[in-house]
Amino acid sequence: MLQLLIVDDEIHAVEGVRSGVEWQKLGITAVFSAFTVKQAKELFENERIDIMLCDIEMPQVSGLELAEWVMERYPSTAMIFLTCHADFKYAQQALQLGSLDYILKPIPFDELEKTILKAVEKINKDSELVEFSQYGQFWFQHQPMLIERFWLDIINQTIPPRAESVSRAAADRNIPYAEKMTFAPVLISMQRWHKHVTMREEKILEYALTNTAEEIILENKKNGQIITLNSGRLLAILSAESYSDIELLLKQSCERYIDACRKYFYCDISCYIGEKVHGHEMFEMVKRLGENEKNNVAYNNKIFLLSGDQLQPVSRQLPDMSTWSIMLKEGEFAKVLEEATSFLDLLLGQNGLDANLLRQFYQDFQQAMYYMLQMKGIQAHQLFSNTISLEFSANATRSVTDLIAWMNHVVSKAMAYVNTVEQSFSVVQRVISYIKQHIAEDLSREEIANHVFLNPDYLTRIFKKETGMAVSDYLFHERLKIAQKLLAKTDMPISAVASHIGYANFSHFSRMFKKHNDLNPIEYRQLHQSLQSER
Repeated sequence: MLQLLIVDDEIHAVEGVRSGVEWQKLGITAVFSAFTVKQAKELFENERIDIMLCDIEMPQVSGLELAEWVMERYPSTAMIFLTCHADFKYAQQALQLGSLDYILKPIPFDELEKTILKAVEKINKDSELVEFSQYGQFWFQHQPMLIERFWLDIINQTIPPRAESVSRAAADRNIPYAEKMTFAPVLISMQRWHKHVTMREEKILEYALTNTAEEIILENKKNGQIITLNSGRLLAILSAESYSDIELLLKQSCERYIDACRKYFYCDISCYIGEKVHGHEMFEMVKRLGENEKNNVAYNNKIFLLSGDQLQPVSRQLPDMSTWSIMLKEGEFAKVLEEATSFLDLLLGQNGLDANLLRQFYQDFQQAMYYMLQMKGIQAHQLFSNTISLEFSANATRSVTDLIAWMNHVVSKAMAYVNTVEQSFSVVQRVISYIKQHIAEDLSREEIANHVFLNPDYLTRIFKKETGMAVSDYLFHERLKIAQKLLAKTDMPISAVASHIGYANFSHFSRMFKKHNDLNPIEYRQLHQSLQSER
């Protein structure tokens, strides 16, 4: 019979679930409660927990973090998430693909009972003796975290890629292993999300991506392991002992996995299927799969077989972008964007794009853009320093899709700002507005120019053309006018007047004031206040 644990920081919610379900009817003989993650971990250490109902949103440590801890130490425990946030409902079906369920509060007890019955059936099925090859069975029965660390050490060359070194490392860690064992790796690359997701949602979805890979590619973890790499990449390693045509099997599994990810996770994923290798050959095989992934800048949601679909470096002539620089300078933004996109589409049609060529195209196009901005006095590092622009730039060389998205972004942003600069009156007004808002601060000409993304000398030229004075002169005269009004109409201390218009040095303020008024601040106040009293 089975035991169940309810983890929720709301005592009433826990008691409601305990009393609302006929546990014996479901085959549950014991129900435990935990109101904190610490209490839950203590129960796991002292009791056998077959099923865990866990709230996601808890103080200090989330339910997802507890779930990761449980998966590392008690992988046979079936887990069901509870939450009161319907915003994550789109992840419900996705999580179910990974042998988990996701129930919204308030919990409908009939739905909860069905879910628990499903978990009971899964546990009973997993507990049956599964017939594998001799070695595949050993690996399945072993702790997954120990195996994952072993593979990561091979892939990172902490364990040298030699047969004797791998065998010795396995023996040192008490991992059942023989040199004749063979494995088939699949590199899974998450290419992009198709909708905006928060960091919390992304974590849930990445967790579900892993569980879905275990469900579909590994058939509920019966014959392999999913290893988390970096940068949205997973590595599935399958025991290849029991399959005559494992490549065909993996191709079919990856097709189902990609379809599920597009449907439930709103993302593009490509899979790179390697050849059967021995343990000490895994480093070189994963390296080759990584090179294939790196060179795939053209295709989304595609499966590559290393034995037949290798992406080879290509040699193509890039367009002469000096012409595009001139066109951009003359305002032909749309035309340049059209020609650049057409060139990339042509290369796609000819299978003529790899990572190196895409990076060269990106660098040359960026140079053409920056040359145009420099000619117009616009500071590129200021214009494109916002979070959105930086994100577009970081992803630009990942694929042709991302490169075209980046080009559209930088061209449209530059075009909009160039039009603004060329209407110098609007730029001058923005500078004047900025000066008025920050009059009490220690403003410099460079800081003001940065606010409008312009070179300080270029800003000075267009500002003087419009107002008849340099930016620094305008700033001083604005400060002087405010000081005169404050001295004449208020009793503010002169040091406070100086501070109010951005002068930290009282003596410097007095000298500058007298230089332009022939009176020091005290004399100016006395004169104007006496004139007002005579009226």
